[in-house]
Amino acid sequence: MHQIEFKDLAIFIRVAESGNFHEAAEFVHLSQPALSRRMQRLEAILGTPLFERTTRKTWLTPAGREFLPKARRMLEDFELSVLGIKEMATHQKGKVTIACIPTAAFYFLPGVIREFNQLYPGIRIKILDVSANEGLECVIRGDADFGINMAIAQYPEVSFTHLLDDPFVVCIRRDHPLAQQQDIGWADMEPHKLITVSKDSGNRTLLDSALVESNVRLNGFYEVQHLSTSLGLVEMGLGIAVIPRLAMPSNDSSMLTCRPLRGASIKRVIGVVRRTHTSITPAADLFINILLDKWSKP
Repeated sequence: MHQIEFKDLAIFIRVAESGNFHEAAEFVHLSQPALSRRMQRLEAILGTPLFERTTRKTWLTPAGREFLPKARRMLEDFELSVLGIKEMATHQKGKVTIACIPTAAFYFLPGVIREFNQLYPGIRIKILDVSANEGLECVIRGDADFGINMAIAQYPEVSFTHLLDDPFVVCIRRDHPLAQQQDIGWADMEPHKLITVSKDSGNRTLLDSALVESNVRLNGFYEVQHLSTSLGLVEMGLGIAVIPRLAMPSNDSSMLTCRPLRGASIKRVIGVVRRTHTSITPAADLFINILLDKWSKP
């Protein structure tokens, strides 16, 4: 079965509005016989006459009157679709969805978003601030264009581009006894209550692995779901926490401070995660380029 061409819809609308095949032919730069053949083809596809004609006048049949508003909607939808594609191709419109671990979202994204919005003000940005495992799944499923995540494992579905290394530090109150030290070792922490995040967290996995390698047992007294909660408990004087440096508040007025870990270095590697066998949208590619230019280290 033949398909209706959008040019035929435009011609049909023009003939219907003008009531004159000759005038419509001049407007669309076709000969009148060529225009007539196009309308005959459209009528054949629809299986019904659309026009009644005399030597002086052309008017719509009942079927033609019913088809006219539908033709206008079809043509309008097509034109809007083409306009949307053109806007996306010229980076005037679109959306970028980023799955980002919360600490990295605060650290990496604000400056990049500001620069991106200045260059491409019509492209919207959606941030999924989720855990490392959730973020990885979002990228693999296609719910996010890309992710900013930890390099916690190798997955064939994704590729990883390094941004920076984020060392773990000991988070304490400024008035805590350990704050008098330049750095803090595992043995220094043994008398104190430790605040940890859930075992489902990639950060917890790194910490537990370091403790096993160092043959150390700490007093894991509190367990929370989010790093921000552990910071609140430390600030209340309920314990200490071993957390990524990026999770530390940048506010100088905070009661919290941190010290480097002595003896065993723990770090998480943070980078851009992309699907390996799926092309990325032009808008997302632009965002990644700005991100890498701003943060990637040689």
